[in-house]
Amino acid sequence: MEASGQGLFSYVDLEARVRRDHPLCRIRAIVNEALSALEREFAALYSPIGRPSIPPEKLLKAMLLQAFYSARNGS
Repeated sequence: MEASGQGLFSYVDLEARVRRDHPLCRIRAIVNEALSALEREFAALYSPIGRPSIPPEKLLKAMLLQAFYSARNGS
């Protein structure tokens, strides 16, 4: 049974769940600024026809997260 007032899904604002002083927040701002400067170059690489691709900005952000979270401390 479902409790009154609660649905099957929960919608949470992910931005509200991340500390404002988290190091990735500052990095995200820098990355967004750099990628916005490259937006025209990225757009010129893709054909207007065919299956839509994953935006390169998203792929680069995912790769950065992977690099940050898989970095070893040297030991």
